[in-house]
Amino acid sequence: MAKQLMTSESVTEGHPDKIADLISDSILDAIIKEDPMGRVAVETLVSTGMVMVSGEVSANCYVDIPKIVRKTLKDVGYTRAKYGFDSETCAVITTLDEQSKDIAMGVDKSLEFKSNNSHASDSCTIGAGDQGMMFGYASNETPELMPMPILLASKMAKRLADVRKQKRISYLKPDGKTQITVEYENGKPSRVDTVVVSAQHNSGVEHETIERDIIEQVIKVVIPAELLDERTRFYINPTGRFVIGGPQADTGLTGRKIIADTYGGMARHGGGAFSGKDPTKVDRSAAYAARYVAKNIVAAGLADKCEIQLAYAIGIANPVSIYIETYGTGKVSDEQIVELINKHFDLRPGAIINDLKLRRPIYKKTACYGHFGRLDPDFHWEKTDKAEILKQAAKYS
Repeated sequence: MAKQLMTSESVTEGHPDKIADLISDSILDAIIKEDPMGRVAVETLVSTGMVMVSGEVSANCYVDIPKIVRKTLKDVGYTRAKYGFDSETCAVITTLDEQSKDIAMGVDKSLEFKSNNSHASDSCTIGAGDQGMMFGYASNETPELMPMPILLASKMAKRLADVRKQKRISYLKPDGKTQITVEYENGKPSRVDTVVVSAQHNSGVEHETIERDIIEQVIKVVIPAELLDERTRFYINPTGRFVIGGPQADTGLTGRKIIADTYGGMARHGGGAFSGKDPTKVDRSAAYAARYVAKNIVAAGLADKCEIQLAYAIGIANPVSIYIETYGTGKVSDEQIVELINKHFDLRPGAIINDLKLRRPIYKKTACYGHFGRLDPDFHWEKTDKAEILKQAAKYS
């Protein structure tokens, strides 16, 4: 039997890079709440005692960015100077400009719309906000149709934050990372081989105490018992100490955890980050659409695994290409699946925004613990409402 090991990692909301993502998406939410048509591309940098927010915003509203930054930091748990970062006393620097008019020309009216000389109001006529390629992926190895390594790593990171906030493990601080290695046999997950957890903690806590608490209250709560065995290795704070963390220990930037945000390395990535970007940016909206398509294809039983690539050109509404990979698991041909996609999914940016209801302040809660595989009712890209349609259509195509 062929055996393989696959590893994925995740981080808590107190990790410097995730703080940056969370701030960027909190600002995006505040703007979209007041002006759903606002254009936002916000980047955040966090370092010792400082937050810098930069980017481009064009919106008919005002939001208090320093106030949003401080509240976000407070909610995460950076409320005391002894944690190395204090929401009340840190410096907040903002440097924002409006969206380039050259970019706005292509987003406001797509090339197709201009070519037709149409004057009708059509929310599906906006062009892509940039060129690039985006990937979506789904696999039937978990009920969420996600790869098991990243799903478990994300759930463990969320649990690590929960036990800290609930004071189940009172000595934990906000920063933390998780990593899971899953053993596959003939392409199917069979067991968890290795678990790594790095959890920031107060000084003076014995390593044995941290190890015991993390294993019992985090790892064994998240990972099903049948996936753990006597050969599973546990590495808890492998250096033996993790007291200094957060922005004091490491600079954080928006968009540096794009693999943890998506499929943990199991699928390819187009390279574009999500956080801080409004849905006219196809880096975000088309990646959500690609997940929606791939998940419905797998839910329909057309393939056990499916990866889809979408590619766009700035100012043009329709994708310039659609590519499908089913890794030999397809029940129909990849060409047939592409035909079904073209028939049943409208992948123009405006249609994606409408169909997935993306002009809502839903982004702050996407920033941590993965954008995919979470059954939040606001995450419309996780629905499988087209699975039956695809299944029936495949029979007669």
